[in-house]
Parts: sequence; C-alpha cells; structure tokens
Amino acid sequence: MTDSKDMLEDTMKGKYLIFSLDEENYGLDICYVTEIVGIQPITVVPELPEFVKGIINLRGDIIPVMDARVKFGKSELEYNDRTCIVVIDVNQLLIGIIVDAVRDVLSIDDDQIVPPPMVGGDGRKYIKNIAKHENKVILVIDCEALLNEDELSEISQVNE
Repeated sequence: MTDSKDMLEDTMKGKYLIFSLDEENYGLDICYVTEIVGIQPITVVPELPEFVKGIINLRGDIIPVMDARVKFGKSELEYNDRTCIVVIDVNQLLIGIIVDAVRDVLSIDDDQIVPPPMVGGDGRKYIKNIAKHENKVILVIDCEALLNEDELSEISQVNE
C-alpha cells in the first residue's frame, strides 16, 4: 500500500513550471513550487545579497524574495503586470523568486532531458539539466544549488 505522498510525487514526476527571463525559458521541478503570486510590496532588509530584494508577508509567512534576473547576471527590469513571484520550498525554507513571466506547466519525458554542456562560466552551477520541448530549449534550475550555504544562512535568518 502506497501513501498519498508517494502518489503525489508520482503525479508530479516530470512536470516543470516554465518561466521566462528575457527570451530564455527556465524550468523548476514542480515538486519545489508551492504557489505563484503577483508582484507585491517588498520590504527591503539591509545587508542581504544584492539579488535578494527583501521580504514579503504572504498570509502571515515572512518570505525572502530574490530577483532571478539579478541572480543570473541579467540587467534589472521594472516590474510589470506579467512579473510574478514563484514561491519554492527548499529544505523547508520558503523562498520567493521574481520572474519576468510564468509560461506554463509542462510534462517533459526523461529522454528529452540532457545534462548541461561543460563550458566555462559560473552560471551553470544553477542549471541542473537542459530540457528539449517542441523547438524550445528550457534551462532546468537546480533549486538545491540556487543558493550557496552562506546565502542560505543569511536568508534563513530573515525568517527567524
């Protein structure tokens, strides 16, 4: 007999939330995503890394919010009506990720996913895999590697 958590994980396997930054598509394994909310007032907290824009109060939960554009070395853009916050749960720490737009939830078969190429640059440490869907390339984010230990420590103190 399987429990409901195992069944839920089976139904989420191979599903990815697709978001965009500029013309690039990124994917988050759906099992990390807790919700998607529109952009809202962000309270700035001093002495956090530059990509952490501050915190939001989401129904009583204080959630640190990071801007994916800044984290991935892109130029900042003014937020608009498509900008949203994807809330993920990484090891029981809720983190909001500001993205340009959420595109879709896709089922991607394992045979459509390949490891990232071994080329120079630091950015690929966040990229777990590359997914091919129709004629698009989707960079699959490694939620566990999105923040290093120091950044995780700084952000988790915001919640205390």
